[in-house]
Amino acid sequence: MQKVINALALVSFIGVAGIIGGGVYVYVQKDNIVDGIKAAVTEHATEAITNALPGMLDSAVPELPSTTGGPLPVPSL
Repeated sequence: MQKVINALALVSFIGVAGIIGGGVYVYVQKDNIVDGIKAAVTEHATEAITNALPGMLDSAVPELPSTTGGPLPVPSL
C-alpha cells in the first residue's frame, strides 16, 4: 500500500511541477507571446482588408468617359 501512495505522491509532484514550470515560462515569455499575437492579427487583418478593397473600389469608382464635350465659354465682363 505504501508503494501506491508513494507513486500517487510522485505523480502529483510531477503534475504540480509541470503547472508551476508552465506558469513561469508563460510569465517570462509573455512579451514575446503578445508581440507574436499582435503580428499575426495585424497580418490577417491586412490580408482581409487588401482582399476586400478591390471589390469595394471597383464598385465605388465610376468609369471615365471615353470622349468629352467642347470647352466651356469664358464669361465676358
